[in-house]
Amino acid sequence: MSKNKRFLLRLDDRMYAALEKWAADDLRSVNSQIEYVLQEALRRAGRLKTAGAAPPDSDGTAPRGRSRKQT
Repeated sequence: MSKNKRFLLRLDDRMYAALEKWAADDLRSVNSQIEYVLQEALRRAGRLKTAGAAPPDSDGTAPRGRSRKQT
């Protein structure tokens, strides 16, 4: 089981307010929202690999199924 690392993070008031609203819209805590945003950014940058996950497409989105072979 992985341990969570604790650290202090200082944010601009406007940035915190935006994160707080986004978290509420997604029914998450601000802490969970920050973790989600960081995880997505790391995954899209190719710096966080998840087991069995395909790498993101060039536009940053995850591939959806296989495309048909064109003849």
